[in-house]
Amino acid sequence: MADEKDYKLDPSLTEKDLLFRIARELITIRTQVGKVLFSIADAESEVSEKMRRFIMYMHDLHDVCFMYESRGQPAPPHVMNEMQRCDDRYRQLLEEAHAPGGTFEKVRREMAKDTKNRWDHTKQLEFDRSGKT
Repeated sequence: MADEKDYKLDPSLTEKDLLFRIARELITIRTQVGKVLFSIADAESEVSEKMRRFIMYMHDLHDVCFMYESRGQPAPPHVMNEMQRCDDRYRQLLEEAHAPGGTFEKVRREMAKDTKNRWDHTKQLEFDRSGKT
């Protein structure tokens, strides 16, 4: 184990000074971690981390498809199968986010209050397109 004097940068520092320095550093760390957590929570009020990461993965997969196609080859079946899975999963995640109480529904509701919107963000009637009544 290292000798105690190895931790003192200045021989004039007392143990009380070192404890005070540690306490100040802990306060700084706690403050900065709090800011990071607040920023994460604020960002997730628009787009959840789950959605953001999924979209990043789907975008990467799209790039893999494009890599094959740019060389004049069709993407292999295992890549296309994963794209199909992502397509369905993306639809599911969007439905979840737009459901009552979902992240996108909350944001859309706030956006609908703005009279300067270019687009209509008020909830529209949904129709059953399957032909069933």
